[in-house]
Amino acid sequence: MKAILLDGSNANDTTGDRIRTALIAQLQTRGWDVEHVVLRDKKIGNCAGDFFCWIRNPGVCNINDDNRTIAAAIIASDLMVYLTPVTFGGYSSALKRMADHQVQNIMPFFTKVAGETHHKWRYQKYPDFMAVGWMDTADAHAEIVFRHLAQRNAINFFARTYISGMVLKSQSDGEILESVQNWLNGLQNGQSSQPVRLPVSAVTVSGTAKIQRALLLVGSPRTDKSTSNSLGGYLFERLGAQSVQTETIYLHTVTRSPARIQALLDAVDGADLVTLAFPLYIDSLPAPVIEILERIATHRKGRETRRQLFTAIANSGFPEAHHNTTALAICETFARQAGFEWAGSLALGGGEMVGGLPLSQCGGKTIRIRKSLEMAAAALVQGQAIPQAARELMGKPVIPHWAYRLIGGFGWKKRAKGYGVEKLLKKQPYLAEVE
Repeated sequence: MKAILLDGSNANDTTGDRIRTALIAQLQTRGWDVEHVVLRDKKIGNCAGDFFCWIRNPGVCNINDDNRTIAAAIIASDLMVYLTPVTFGGYSSALKRMADHQVQNIMPFFTKVAGETHHKWRYQKYPDFMAVGWMDTADAHAEIVFRHLAQRNAINFFARTYISGMVLKSQSDGEILESVQNWLNGLQNGQSSQPVRLPVSAVTVSGTAKIQRALLLVGSPRTDKSTSNSLGGYLFERLGAQSVQTETIYLHTVTRSPARIQALLDAVDGADLVTLAFPLYIDSLPAPVIEILERIATHRKGRETRRQLFTAIANSGFPEAHHNTTALAICETFARQAGFEWAGSLALGGGEMVGGLPLSQCGGKTIRIRKSLEMAAAALVQGQAIPQAARELMGKPVIPHWAYRLIGGFGWKKRAKGYGVEKLLKKQPYLAEVE
């Protein structure tokens, strides 16, 4: 049996070191062949969101770096382990960068799983899944978000058995060993972790001071041609029409420039409202967005902050808006930990229907979307939270789920035909490496 450990820890992380040491020792004692991959030492580019791994070279990422080797090793494994410090209830950006590339191991076509839409499997066999996170101090909300993320990932990774484990820095080596043994016993017996549900609470803010400056952070690699920009841009047009000074920053253009990072941090400091608009990537936020949030949180740690609102708009390629729930819970956790006041979120299903066009050019199919954003803008400009009515309106499907799945299948075939690979969409490029 083969296990691959994808290690998203930071350098000199003693808690991560202790967990990894105990886990590898126990796996080897039980007869497992273990491959330990330290992701911070690998060359892994950010997922470009171009879907070339589906429509141009099916099953293989267009970025030729270590992500391909790791994706192949995952398919050859019986167990995939994520090791990560808990980052706002999710994974570290180092781990998430590789997780985003696992999209090449599934297919673009849709299927129904437990009544909701998911992508189809590319391979007949996938590894079991274990996600182990650690925190310096206990945070019940962040732990629930982490466990829910692992639970959702397990569905999309086609894991037969999954385990989500949590460790605190204060735990002894003996306690960590006991936890590791329990996790592996569960896997051995085919007993997945108990499912969790994210708590639903009303969103309230402490005041109603009118905002003067608003900052839009667009988290899509497609930048101004993205659905994220269409949604956030329409909201900010409405804010601008009410004399709010607005600014937009495309996060994928700043991550490798210290000067641009500093300008972003300055813009965050100066805003009364920060809105993050992003596409759903593997049940969470794209890795570069998480990296930026890590930087913002570090920048604000220990600093006195004034009242600033933080909101998020997520859009998913699945028709059901609730697929965005975990990612938005991560945004809420970030806001709390970074000293913002959480003012709510909006979630859109079937984001590909917008296609990056300005909403005013999308016709009747975006009437409800625009109305939702207008309701949100009217509240936010007064320093109030996004109304529940706006959230419900945004969450309504643009078209019936069955129709979206049908149209989507034809759409992927049409796009693949442009590259001459429409008959290769079900290709299994890493199967030979498994055999």
